[in-house]
Amino acid sequence: MKQGKIVTFGELMLRFSKQDKQRLSQGKMFCGNYGGSEANVAVSLAMQGEQVEYVTRLPNTQTGRAGAMKLRELGVGTDYILYGGDRIGVYYFEEAASLRNAGVTYDRNGSAYYYLKPGMIDWRHALDGAAVLQVSGITAAISQDAADATFEALDTAREMGITISVDLNYRKNLWRYEGAQPRETLLRMMQYAEVMFGDVIEYDFVSEHERIPFKPLTPDYDMNLDAYRRWYEELQLLAPRCRKMMIGMRNEISSSHHMLTALLWADGRMYNAPIVDIPNVVDPMGVGDAFDGGFLHALRLFDDSENQRILDYSLAAASLKNTISGDFNLSTEEEILEVMNDHYTIKDVKVYSF
Repeated sequence: MKQGKIVTFGELMLRFSKQDKQRLSQGKMFCGNYGGSEANVAVSLAMQGEQVEYVTRLPNTQTGRAGAMKLRELGVGTDYILYGGDRIGVYYFEEAASLRNAGVTYDRNGSAYYYLKPGMIDWRHALDGAAVLQVSGITAAISQDAADATFEALDTAREMGITISVDLNYRKNLWRYEGAQPRETLLRMMQYAEVMFGDVIEYDFVSEHERIPFKPLTPDYDMNLDAYRRWYEELQLLAPRCRKMMIGMRNEISSSHHMLTALLWADGRMYNAPIVDIPNVVDPMGVGDAFDGGFLHALRLFDDSENQRILDYSLAAASLKNTISGDFNLSTEEEILEVMNDHYTIKDVKVYSF
């Protein structure tokens, strides 16, 4: 992949959670963090040494300005953030505990990003000097105007010859605006994608393919790789421009014990990564975005033909995110490479090879 800045586009939000895995109805104190899928990718890339710009619309309020300041603190460019509107999007995250699943409650309607319209962003200016534009399904899920602005960005990037990266990022709790067509919109976004990421649930949704079981309890789990290979051949027909397509998979044995792996389709061939045993998950939010950030950096770190190393690096990046609280993956390239190469074992992550 050619050199140049990476531009990500989406909504920055405030995340609120209770302490010590309390339910939202318990306790008196909330902990706040900034997050949001495309912002998470931007931070991950910046931590790995990439030049990255984040494009969004924020309110010109203390919370909006503080969010942009936090991104700059972590090395993300904010020159193309628009300011306007009255409020920042919010989500409430209830952490999983033992048999209780995690829960997410969104409060995004009426946010500054919700009212972002085509023509507000000068995309030719924002994308000048860019090598990659990264968007996700969430970018188009908030409102019809935001969806239209997303396709404006995609059309401009394609006209400028910029590589387009799409994370499917399907969230069924979004897509509430009148006339929303999530599957049709995601399929349309896939027509732009040259590199693409999603998890099994998201690829199931867009392809209407019967889900292939993934229920490992140990890293020596026998995956049905032939079934995945056949599925990839179907997916390639849905995204004919896509050169590299990654699927992430997770099995949650318990709230704090996960198994993680990924597959990569590139040049008509499928690559499989180790299954990673993560016995002490700290925070699972943003793991898919860490996959994305690792994936995009690995495409430039390694030769284009080194698909196995690209995949293994992406998985190591996502694995490390499970050990970091908050939405952002604060792992460096050096740390990710050490886990990928199994030079040392950190407390909560062990990488096993087949």
